[in-house]
This record gives sequence, structure tokens and C-alpha cells, in this order.
Amino acid sequence: MTIRSGRNARSTTGALSAADHSRRQFVMGAGAVGLLGSVGARSWATDRSRSAAHLSGSDFALTIGHTAVNITGRERRAVTVNGSLPAPVLHWQEGDTVTLRVTNELPEPTSIHWHGILLPSGMDGVPGLSFPGIAPGETFTYQFPVRQSGTYWYHSHSGFQEQLGLYGALVIHPREPDGATFDQDYVVLLSDWTDENPARVLAKLKKQADYYNFNQPTVGDLISEVRRLGWRAAVAERAMWGEMRMNRTDLADVSGYTYTYLINGQGPEENWTGLFRPGERIRLRFINGSGMTYFDVRIPGLKMTVIAADGQPVNPVNVDEFRIAVAETFDVLVTPEGEESYTIFAQSMDRTGFARGTLATRSGLNAPVPALDAPVALTMADMGHDMAGHDMAAMPTADAHAGRDMNAAPAAAADPHAGHDMAGMADMPGMATTESATPSVRHAPTEFGPAVDMRAMSPVARLGDPGIGLRDNGRRVLTYADLRSAFPDPDGREPTSTIELHLTGHMERYIWSFDGVRSSDAAPVRLKYGERVRFVLVNDGMMSHPIHLHGMWSDLEDEQGRFLVRKHTISVKPGERVTYRVSADALGRWAYHCHLLMHMESGMFREVRVDE
Repeated sequence: MTIRSGRNARSTTGALSAADHSRRQFVMGAGAVGLLGSVGARSWATDRSRSAAHLSGSDFALTIGHTAVNITGRERRAVTVNGSLPAPVLHWQEGDTVTLRVTNELPEPTSIHWHGILLPSGMDGVPGLSFPGIAPGETFTYQFPVRQSGTYWYHSHSGFQEQLGLYGALVIHPREPDGATFDQDYVVLLSDWTDENPARVLAKLKKQADYYNFNQPTVGDLISEVRRLGWRAAVAERAMWGEMRMNRTDLADVSGYTYTYLINGQGPEENWTGLFRPGERIRLRFINGSGMTYFDVRIPGLKMTVIAADGQPVNPVNVDEFRIAVAETFDVLVTPEGEESYTIFAQSMDRTGFARGTLATRSGLNAPVPALDAPVALTMADMGHDMAGHDMAAMPTADAHAGRDMNAAPAAAADPHAGHDMAGMADMPGMATTESATPSVRHAPTEFGPAVDMRAMSPVARLGDPGIGLRDNGRRVLTYADLRSAFPDPDGREPTSTIELHLTGHMERYIWSFDGVRSSDAAPVRLKYGERVRFVLVNDGMMSHPIHLHGMWSDLEDEQGRFLVRKHTISVKPGERVTYRVSADALGRWAYHCHLLMHMESGMFREVRVDE
């Protein structure tokens, strides 16, 4: 087996429509950032000085510092490991003990978190929980046994360093053959890059949450809605969204207006290339190492067979397309036959740009690049507010609620939902309260306040739903319901307790939280060592959230509470309710958070503490 890569050296930003170019300085750069190098006897990398090395073994020296990069035609400073963006691909062997000496050459503290890796809490790399962080000029030694195999990644857990380039792939080779046979093996690391200071990006979102959203509803959209719904219903629906002070096209907080979408550190015009011979079976290890972007991935002309999710083997699933949330990984097998080249196409969920690479029989080849799919707007059902059977035209307009404080404290403790569901929608004719629609759902008292602008009235499990923008698109799209671990429930015990948490936020103020409580004000979630716990997550908002628990596996269940698939990151769609089991088998303090970087930094973070 060999691992090979190639490149064409040219860079550009992601794909915005021509009308949007005037809003952004759209330039091409001759320079490029690092790409995956090669391992094995053969190599097609044409610029090894800018290749991210593949490092193998059990002892590693990693240096974190600033490196000048040119991704859009303007030189910027990235935070890099050993001078490359992305960071080197680290190859470990299951059963080894790895030692990683990380030296900080930045003028600020840094860290590395080994995402999805089972290890002692002191090695997890989260400043303030696992360790103090790595001070400027210091070296910290991570050392732990490797207890798993598969595709994972690593990144900084300090400030915005991850968005600035400090992320890389982990490939852990199994101690025993895992049954997957292939001729080529490539990492496909997806990410997003902005020339802006990420702190400035967050500051803009705090001032105007839809600053980067240019898919706003238009008069033309209203005309289409009138044809579909009728005048009164269309106007009432528009008024309802206005009443909620929410934007139904707000699928991503940060868009292609500022982001360039990358594969292995290269923009669409650079065209990262993985070479093959016709008939060879190729393993592609997809990793979403972005800060804020969900990607929808397909390779036109090729079926993909999904064989692993979040590093763990699954029963093979044949698909045309899959959505990969921030921090997830999927391994797929493809077998190109007859054609010289195929495009790896990863479009952002909000359809404002794409990352693109090529599988080819020789360097320099291109395949047709698909057009971006049309963006799709959220519906009330998408957000856990089932409007079926309700007369939209009979709904009150914004004037009906003029002057009301939609986030006032509950009227009485005995009625915690009085006048507050969905910023007043519980009072609308035909709209049920949470209790009458879904008796099992209860909102914490902390959800009724200035940090929460919405609560799902009828959240449901939608594991078989591919998500907004992917439904009925003519392609076979992967869903969580398709995933089955290639092994039985590793624990087997029924949970003895349940922890329900709601994913909450205030879009206008750009505040994110669990149960309406930001991380700075939240008490730890406490688990007893050895217990089996069921986590229930309810997404009360209008954005998808990829939720990651450090140090322990999350065993996703189906609607009947049966084990489906083992993961380290679980994406929760708007208005969705998901459940999963956790075995508290790792003592210490662990991070638990949304992996959208700006959401985590804005409060959607908790400590999980496992005690004796």
C-alpha cells in the first residue's frame, strides 16, 4: 500500500455568486499553503517544501509557531505545527505508547487536544481543565497508550488558534487487520480559512448575527411563496419570522463571504490531487477540521462505501453523498473505473462556497466541478415547530405582539411556559404548548430569560432525515439511521440515570448555551465513575450543533433506545431530540461542548466531571 498526493499550485477563495463578488475582495494568489505529502515508495508531490509531512512512530517533536501563508492573494500569519498548514499527519500504531513533545514558540499560551482519543484527563489538552496550557517558550510532553485505531484529528483548544491553522490528521493503524482492503489511502482534511482575525469575526457576529449571510429572503421569494401558499398565508408566514426576529436562511453563521474552503490546506483552484490507477480501491479518510462549516460531500460518477464513522468501523453503506459536521470523520471506499479524473466536491451547507479536489490518473487533470446546489430555507417543522394543519393566515402578525417582552420571566413557577414558548408563539391560535405537544419535554427555568430566544415546542428524533438541503435531491444521502457499528454495544448495560440538556441560544445577541446557562455560569455535569448514563439532547434553536464529549464514547441510540453507532461527535439538527449512552469510564475533568468554534467561545460549553 502507498499513500500518494499531487498538486497544482494556484489558490482562490471559495465560490460566491457573481453578485456577491463586489462585497468581497476576490483575488487569486500564486502562493499556497501546505498540502499532504506522501508516504511510501512513490510520491507525486511537486512542492515538498510546502508539504505537510506524514510522521510515523511513537516519539514526536512538534513545534507550534507562526508561519506566513498566502491563501487568497494576501499574506497572513497562520498558527502552524512544524511550519505547515495543515499540521503534519501523525501515524500511530494501536497498542503503542506515544510520546509527543510540544514546544510553544508563540507569544501566547497554546495547547493540543487529541480529538476522539481515549487517554488520561491530564493528557487531553484543554487549558483550565486538563492542564494549565503550554506557556510561551515551554515544552509540554504528552504521553499515553494508544487504545484504539481509525481516523481522528488534533487541534488547538486555545482561543482561535484552531481557526488560524492549528489542526491536523491522526491515522491510527490497527494492531490486527480490520478487514478493509484498499490500494491507496488518502486523508481528505476539510477546513475553512478567513483572512480576517477570528476575534473580529466573532465581534461582528455579536453586533449583527447575520453579518455574513447574503442569502436573505427577497421579493422574488415572496412572489413564489404567494403562488405556493396564497397571499394571506405567505404574508402571515413572513410576519411570523419577523415576530421571532429570526432569519430562515441563517444556515451558517460564517459564510463564503469571508471563508475560503480548503482540502488538505488547498483552495478550489489549487486542486489537491490524489492519484490512482484504474480499478484500484481507494480509502478516503474525510475529516471536517473546520471552525464553523458543515460540508456536503460527493464525488460525481463514483459511489462511496462508508466503512467507518468517527474512527470506528461500521457496516458498509453505499451512498452518493454525505453531510459531515464539524469534527466528524467518515472513511469511505471508492473504485474509479475507466475515467481519468473525478472531482471531490464538498459544498458548504449554506451553499456559499465549496472545497474541491481531484482523484486522477496523473497530475494536472481536472474533472467537471458541479454547480452549487440552490440554498434552501428553514421551515417551522425544521425547527421542531410542526405547523401541519394550522391556518398560517390566521396567525397573528407582529403587531399582535407589539410591546411584549418576549423573554420575560415566567409568570408563575407552576406554569413555566406561560406566554413564552418560541418568543410568544404559544399564544397564537392553533399552536400547542410544549406540554400538550410533547409531554416528555421539559424546559429548565433557566431557559426563560434574556439569553434564550427560542424553545422547540415539539422536538422529534430525525435520525433518518439527511437534513435541510439534502432531502429529495435525487442522490442517495447518508443519515445517522444508516449507520450501524460493526460490533455490538460494547457496554451492554441499560443506563441507570438520564441527563437532559437543551441546546439554547439567542441569535440576535449571539449567545449560546446549554439550558440557557453560559459556560461561565454553569456548574459541572457530575458523573460517578463506572456508571452508564443516558444523555438526551434537545435542540431548541434553528442551527445544527455538533456536540463533542471528551474522553468517553457517545453511543447513539435509535428512537427505541437501541444501540446504533459509536461516535465522538453527534450532530443535532434544529428541533431534533437525540439520545445516546455514555459509560463514565474515565476519571477526571472533561470538556463537553458544541464544536462550532464561535458557539463554544460564546458559551455552549460545559465541564463533565467523573469522580470516584
